[in-house]
Amino acid sequence: MSTLYTQSENNVYKTYAYLLGFVLLLVALGWALSYATGSTWILWFAVALSVAMSFSSYWFSDKIVLSLSKAKQVKKEDYPELWRVTENLAISNGLPMPRLFVLEDSQPNAFATGRNPEYGVVAVTTGLLEKLERSELEAVIAHELAHIGNSDILISSIVVVLVGVVILVADFFFRMAFFGGLGGRDSKGSLPVLLGALVFIIIAPILAQVLKFAVSRKREYLADSTAALTTRHPEALAKALEKIAGDPHQLKTANDATAHLYIANPFRGKEQKSWIRKLFMTHPPVEERIKRLRESNT
Repeated sequence: MSTLYTQSENNVYKTYAYLLGFVLLLVALGWALSYATGSTWILWFAVALSVAMSFSSYWFSDKIVLSLSKAKQVKKEDYPELWRVTENLAISNGLPMPRLFVLEDSQPNAFATGRNPEYGVVAVTTGLLEKLERSELEAVIAHELAHIGNSDILISSIVVVLVGVVILVADFFFRMAFFGGLGGRDSKGSLPVLLGALVFIIIAPILAQVLKFAVSRKREYLADSTAALTTRHPEALAKALEKIAGDPHQLKTANDATAHLYIANPFRGKEQKSWIRKLFMTHPPVEERIKRLRESNT
């Protein structure tokens, strides 16, 4: 029988299994690139560049996200109920009080950012505050605090590094191919292996993106189960997700760079569930999340 505890534990294992998949993908890509070019310096250069870029994004990601979303920091006197709910949940979870931001938007939604719990940020829309009951608001804030407490920002940064390496390595390879830099290996007698390596280099960035989205989806399930355990009220989060997903309004400041941060997909009219669409979804289907929450409550 599935419980919130087993769901949480399984999602942790699956997240790290996907990260292991990333590492294996990088090893395979490094071998393919080395075989095709006879050189490994491109791989090391791409790794160094990607790490440097991701290090910068890790330190400044919260400022970038908040700027893109046009969220404004608020004080206790501005939204006293939001402040009390967040403060109580932060204390219950042993987390520092995060900075609170509000987006002027009618779509109910929320996200968390910040490089670690000490610099945590929780942002909500005015639509969320207007349309959710207190228990539902509490469940959503618990979900966002779970992202902070579960080190999802750190996991996301690691994923950014790995995806960046894959994409940069593939890009360098094609630039070398374009400029005729693939003459370093005598491939006589190994044409099938060489062609296989070339095909893998082409599809590796796609595989990396699929793995990235898979990690993101698992972190959402983990945050859901953590929030339900914190509030001891899975039904409140299920109802909140129903209201958020059922709201027809578009989030005006939503974009592809920040969409994965929100508790639910901020885009409306893009929730088709074809198998190819599911591969590239940043969030698990809301129906599946609600089903898991309600099954754990029986």
